[in-house]
Amino acid sequence: MSILSKDKVKLNAKVQDKYEAIRMAGQLLVDAGHASVEYIDKMIEREQTLSTYMGGGLAIPHGTKDSKELIRSTGLSIVQIPEGVDFGDGEKAHLVVGIAAAGDDHLDILTNVAMICSDDDNLERILKASTAEEMIAIFESGMEA
Repeated sequence: MSILSKDKVKLNAKVQDKYEAIRMAGQLLVDAGHASVEYIDKMIEREQTLSTYMGGGLAIPHGTKDSKELIRSTGLSIVQIPEGVDFGDGEKAHLVVGIAAAGDDHLDILTNVAMICSDDDNLERILKASTAEEMIAIFESGMEA
């Protein structure tokens, strides 16, 4: 099972608030078999204690430290929100990347995603991506580096 696949990419999402965006990202991970449904609650819990907004229009929600046993395999989900969603302090996320990381994969994946999205050209391509394949290609090229 690959970390990122078409069934875990949601383009042009419209959400009411950051919690709906996080639930959407979490549900994609659950539907793909990476985590149990309880993991979504842990993602919400994490957001309530510490914002997962990284700056530059990017949020990377993931579970709390005690949610490891809810993860079956490492996976990423991507929710593209063209209109953006408020993540607090007037910060708008246009890209929400959900992470379920088995074992010690967590930091590596977080670092990779942050590096890919910190490149302005990449971020612009990600925000304008019109197909799941296009989105995946951008992330996969960054993951191999």
